[in-house]
Amino acid sequence: MRAALLMDPALVPFVFGDDERARLAEILEIDMTDAATSLAGIASPSGVEVLITGWGVPVIDSEGLDAFPALRAIVHWGGGIGFLDEAASARGIRISSARSANAVPVAEFTQAMITLAAKDAFWLSRQYCAEQRFIDREATAPHAGLFRTTVGIVGASTIGTMVIEKLRASDVEVLLYDPYATPETAQRLGAELIDDLEELARRSRILSVHAPETPRTAGMISRAVLAALPDGATLVNTARGALVDQDALVDELRRGRLRAVLDVTEPDVLEAGHPLYTLPNVFLTPHLAGSMGVELRRLGESALAEVERFVSGAPFENPMQPAAS
Repeated sequence: MRAALLMDPALVPFVFGDDERARLAEILEIDMTDAATSLAGIASPSGVEVLITGWGVPVIDSEGLDAFPALRAIVHWGGGIGFLDEAASARGIRISSARSANAVPVAEFTQAMITLAAKDAFWLSRQYCAEQRFIDREATAPHAGLFRTTVGIVGASTIGTMVIEKLRASDVEVLLYDPYATPETAQRLGAELIDDLEELARRSRILSVHAPETPRTAGMISRAVLAALPDGATLVNTARGALVDQDALVDELRRGRLRAVLDVTEPDVLEAGHPLYTLPNVFLTPHLAGSMGVELRRLGESALAEVERFVSGAPFENPMQPAAS
């Protein structure tokens, strides 16, 4: 079964270790040293039955699909498949994504940020280093700690669900806002379903964002939602920067009313001199939450498992459908 890699060539050894590369070469007719970043870079595309795609994959539109008449499957070791035309499914092409595998480090990172934010760790660390003296914890941060803290989760996505599940052992109250979630889903997760985003904010000491980026969700953490958060609350965003009204957030942060833990912004790399770089009540990271370093191997292992399922005739464990544009 002939296959090809469509991804950033520099990432191949990070995603696929020696064992994974050897196994793929064993079950597929594939050159693991030859990854293309354009459809034109694939030799003899008419004979390719499986495309293994990842970060750096180009847009594959309907015309691009025409170049692969024998294509039967696309195994994407990344998360979203927005690069792929919806015509792929209509052509009978089976599609898999490593979205669930990539969700794991994001959920781990988010849980860590929620825990540290609840402990006031970021802010007390800065105070300690600046003042270089004994800090009376109880006098300085009488409400610090995760015990019985109310955490609002925006979006019961794969990542949002994982975060809720990780919080179960932390003796916290979890509130959930997701217009598509059912009371049964919330009950299963041990969360209270809230149907109004401002009400969720009003009741949350920590608000963590996990909704997808769509035209409907852009700016959903609005000025009104941010204003509803209680004084001293923390916004945690590991989803997409566009979900937050960033100007409104900066206004709240400048007043010192809120805190923010941001792994994403809009744009994702802020221009030099942006206030989010230097505001003392912001903990800003350069999009670290998703898979990186050794975590990329999880994505490669996930993709290999899906290829093995396809070759054996089994269904994908993580099937996907491209969305209509």
